[in-house]
Amino acid sequence: MDLNLHLVRYLAAVADEGHLGRAAARLYVSGPALSKQIRTLERKLGAELLDRSRHPLVPTEAGHRFLAEARVALAAADRAVAAVEAHRRTLAGVVRLGFMTAVTGPHTRRIVELVQQEVPGASVQLVQLPWPDQAEAVRAGTVDASLVRPPVTDTDGLRLDLVRLEPRVVALPRDHRLAGRTTVVLADLDGEPHVSDDETDQDWVRWWACDPRPSGVPVTYGPAVHTMDELLEVVAAGAAVAITGSSVIDSVRHPEVVFVPVADVDPCPISLCTRSGDRSGLVEALRRAVRAVRPADPGRIPVIPASTVSTLPPT
Repeated sequence: MDLNLHLVRYLAAVADEGHLGRAAARLYVSGPALSKQIRTLERKLGAELLDRSRHPLVPTEAGHRFLAEARVALAAADRAVAAVEAHRRTLAGVVRLGFMTAVTGPHTRRIVELVQQEVPGASVQLVQLPWPDQAEAVRAGTVDASLVRPPVTDTDGLRLDLVRLEPRVVALPRDHRLAGRTTVVLADLDGEPHVSDDETDQDWVRWWACDPRPSGVPVTYGPAVHTMDELLEVVAAGAAVAITGSSVIDSVRHPEVVFVPVADVDPCPISLCTRSGDRSGLVEALRRAVRAVRPADPGRIPVIPASTVSTLPPT
């Protein structure tokens, strides 16, 4: 039989949501219409794919086996469509550059300027990405490139070009016992809960929390946050601290939060992430621009002002 990927997407949505109504809302269809489409797929395959006696809904054994392979087909189809869309963007002189909050700044603006100087008429579209999607959006073709921070746990098919290294800082409430320090070390933060994120890879959470700690003291986690604004509010309330990159000092503000350099952790690399096989003119121009803006000694760690200062010197 020919596999209708439209029906497969419907089944995957129901399996992901565990609820017919939520899946229907996500797909912008009615509940009865969605149920009918799932039944159509089951008839074509000759097997029940959902256990409707369970709440939340779960795939049957046949459903699990089907989805394991069908999701691969969906991902491949999405990449195929994205490849054509990327080609159309190239013909139109457009390149989509993904970024996360606090990764933009003077170095990003300079990269954009250099691409536009090299390719007159080129348009660099900046696309803000959620933390979990910084590399996957490149692989899927949603964007042509992105500026990423570690950890990138799956680099298969991806190329990373270092832009710069930035020191790491800890965000603290203004009245915190360490807020007046010019620097801290990780041992000073032992016992302090660190912000978490329940929507991203936990390797990401642990990397930023410096977990495990050299001291051997277990890291405890506080409230989950999904944006920099949420992070700042949690820190300001004294519910947790947060280790982050020093570029946030230039891009976010909160009157009750200060940033203190962490002296004994490795700096955070910011890299340009592209598909390793992408040789399109605009992506190559992005890579050349990154080489042009990268410091002569990218391993040099710039000096950070005291915690009460809200801006950093350019690096």
